[in-house]
Amino acid sequence: GKRKRSNTSVLYDSDESQDSDILVRKVFAKRRCIMDEDDSSEEQQPDKACSTENVSTRKHKVFAKLKELARKSATRRSCSSASWEDSNSEAEIEEEPLGCLRLTPKEGSETDSDSMQDFIVEEDEDNDNDDDNNTEHVKSENQPQQKQLNTSNSELLSYYIPQLPRCDHYVHFKRIVKAFLINAVDDTFLSSLYDGTRQKKYAQDMLLSLHYLDDRFIQPRLENLFARSRWKDRYKERVDCYPEVRIILKNPKNMSCQACELKRYCKFNVLLSGQLYNSKTLEVDDFMSNDKQVLKVGVVCANRTRVYHNLKHFKYKLYVDCSTVAGSDVIEDEPVKDTVERLFNHLEESGWIQKRYNDLEDCMEDADSFQEEK
Repeated sequence: GKRKRSNTSVLYDSDESQDSDILVRKVFAKRRCIMDEDDSSEEQQPDKACSTENVSTRKHKVFAKLKELARKSATRRSCSSASWEDSNSEAEIEEEPLGCLRLTPKEGSETDSDSMQDFIVEEDEDNDNDDDNNTEHVKSENQPQQKQLNTSNSELLSYYIPQLPRCDHYVHFKRIVKAFLINAVDDTFLSSLYDGTRQKKYAQDMLLSLHYLDDRFIQPRLENLFARSRWKDRYKERVDCYPEVRIILKNPKNMSCQACELKRYCKFNVLLSGQLYNSKTLEVDDFMSNDKQVLKVGVVCANRTRVYHNLKHFKYKLYVDCSTVAGSDVIEDEPVKDTVERLFNHLEESGWIQKRYNDLEDCMEDADSFQEEK
């Protein structure tokens, strides 16, 4: 093989005297290249900067994933609660610094813990302790801010939306009963309430509760019952017009159902009767007061008719009952306000109001649980 060249070099060490010619062998260490310190430092700096950028980018991605996961869990919890408070909590999550973002015990549920395993970053224990301390400090600072935000939101709602309902459902129901008692004594009360004549706070509260009963309790469920059925519009209009209904079992007959107009095994007669009335003022229309309708329907349409009719005409029947109570206990020359308060207190103490409210809840529950017609 070829002879390798030696890395050593032979030099002559020449002193001042030219006579001393002594061979001196100097051995140099093996190295590939010689670099100045300035060059090496310049090359090492980009490496350090690159590694720093990689770490910061990696942390930023991890915290972004944690932030997204926290937002999703907050969204899942918001299905049952008030929307204003949920929006405040989401705003806090978005504004919280990335370095201090942590999941609370409620957010770290059992279902979330498995999905979080892919995003957990192991760091030094000292850093973890510092982060925990920082998190506790941020939480302690956020608590008074959260209270201030909730207070300010409620104040904004009450200022910009003064008619927003902010009381219990039973409170609304008691206001409605009192309004019906007043109208039973003074039959112009409801009409003056709806036309805007009465502007006092108690009257506006009653009007708000009446709208709440119609728009929140009754009408959405009626629309849902009709949308999930195969009823024809003509049958629905008949059920809406007559406040009284009787569903009678008769001999079965294979025929077209008069509710959905489909071929059914019909064995129920739906007997509709009663006087037409105004849905707001509850004033009765005497036109064709003795009119009746008899319709033969199938089993499903008969059951749906019962649920729909009970909810549709609940308010009118409640008013009729209040009028009956007011008419049976009248004291001559008693002021209207005193009469209403006396009757209302008697109905509340006897449990009559609570019983009727339970009846309303039963009607709403029947409407909510009614299955969609296949």
